[in-house]
Amino acid sequence: MAGYNRIIMIGNLTRDPEYRQLPSGQAVCRLGMASNRQFKSKQTGSMVQEVCFVDIDVWGAQAESCHQYLQKGRPILIEGRLKFDSWEDQSGQRRTKHSIVADRVVFLSSSQSTEDQDGTSQFDQRAPKNDVEKELMDQLNQIKNKVKAPDKEAEPKKQKAATRVKQEEQNKDILDVPQEAKSKKTGEIDFKDEPPFEDDLPF
Repeated sequence: MAGYNRIIMIGNLTRDPEYRQLPSGQAVCRLGMASNRQFKSKQTGSMVQEVCFVDIDVWGAQAESCHQYLQKGRPILIEGRLKFDSWEDQSGQRRTKHSIVADRVVFLSSSQSTEDQDGTSQFDQRAPKNDVEKELMDQLNQIKNKVKAPDKEAEPKKQKAATRVKQEEQNKDILDVPQEAKSKKTGEIDFKDEPPFEDDLPF
């Protein structure tokens, strides 16, 4: 029977990345992450904070990026698969542990990141050093362009609608003439004279 192993988590790093290079030349970086969950206890009625700690292994070019740009406390999003390890310690006791092998690591914004007035950070301004960074920066730029790009088709439609409403109001003012004010013989408007203004002053 085929299985499915996929996990996505968001959390903060509990320590600085541990980077090493294997004898084969492949880079690996181990991250420690804590993901918080807050809920209300039915017994006490108070809010309870639950923390899940997990180790994450990142390989290849992403491991080098994590080692270079991540530090303790930085928020990240990881996507990968859950891995189960089993071994014996020095005393001969059997130990087990679950960890995550990350296929994708996204660096989330933190309070330490400096932004310019236009909302671009220093990370956005520098040139990408590998394919992973280039892909992440391209996705970020696409999102920003969608938010900032004006709708070019919406402006002409709004102008046409405003012009049409104004024209309809002018036509209504012209056509909205009382029928009794029209002359039956000439077809012209017959304006009636009204008495002059009279006030209540005694002189």
